[in-house]
Amino acid sequence: MKGKIAVVTGAGTGIGQGIALDFGLRGAKTVLHYHSHAEGALEVVRQIKEQGGEALAVRADLSRVPECRRLIDACVAAYGGIDILICNSGISTQASVVEMTEEAWDLTFNVNLKGAFFCAQAAVRQMIPRGGGKIVFLGSVHGHYSMPNHAAYSATKGGLEGLTRQMAFELARKHINVNLIAPGVIEVDRYFETNPDYATAKYAKMVPVGRVGYPADVAKAAAFLVSDDAAFITGQILYVDGGQTTPLALLPGLTRALAE
Repeated sequence: MKGKIAVVTGAGTGIGQGIALDFGLRGAKTVLHYHSHAEGALEVVRQIKEQGGEALAVRADLSRVPECRRLIDACVAAYGGIDILICNSGISTQASVVEMTEEAWDLTFNVNLKGAFFCAQAAVRQMIPRGGGKIVFLGSVHGHYSMPNHAAYSATKGGLEGLTRQMAFELARKHINVNLIAPGVIEVDRYFETNPDYATAKYAKMVPVGRVGYPADVAKAAAFLVSDDAAFITGQILYVDGGQTTPLALLPGLTRALAE
């Protein structure tokens, strides 16, 4: 990855932060997008530079199309182009089907799906003259499996799966690979902040391999998908979930038994 130019959205916290740090330490010139978590993004920039790498942080509101384009323009202005885009930025608005508001629905779609598409569109326009590139969307197991109060979130993640296949098909001859990573339980600070019932040991029992995932697990998968070793892989959904989405994991009680 040394010398490649990468943009990672939502890199101020959680999975995006982990991916950006991994890429930067592998030698990529890394642009970390953030919206609300400046401290997290700037800390990763510091760590990358401390190890001799190149990185910068850019704030943008990706629910707005001009801001999506400005983010990619900032990368091109700083480093001369873009080779890799990781569309990780997203929000989860939890409400039942009965209680979901139009405002919450629109915001979730504007960030998770519309923002991802228009960031990708802006990146593609820069990648084509360079002879190709790599795009990875961050979906979720919720894009395929149901959970209470996740209507808008699940719909956007399912939409990203369809978008991945469509873009991969249209851009294959342009040498632009488009794939999606669908994480399962990946332990991030948000879990502890928004879910008072969350506990590492409790959630580990829901995962067949017997542990929760971490941002580094997703980062390694992303690093593979943007590498030359994955040149023949496009339009695919890669579940990074410790086996949560396997049929056996859906049988009552069996997941707990596997984790014990």
